[in-house]
Amino acid sequence: MSDQDRITELEIALAHQNRTVEEMSAEMAAQGQRVERLEKTLKALVQRLLDLEESAAPRPEATRPPHY
Repeated sequence: MSDQDRITELEIALAHQNRTVEEMSAEMAAQGQRVERLEKTLKALVQRLLDLEESAAPRPEATRPPHY
């Protein structure tokens, strides 16, 4: 195998690696956006649940126990 063939193979391998890195980077960016959306949704759902719990079950009044 000549030096030129080896260089050509290395260039091809490097091009494939660069493409793979770019694809992975794009996928990671997309996943990051999905995670942010899911975190926002989860936060909104938790707040909604807390609001529903608060409105559904009124808190008992603070009274003195009968033995006082």
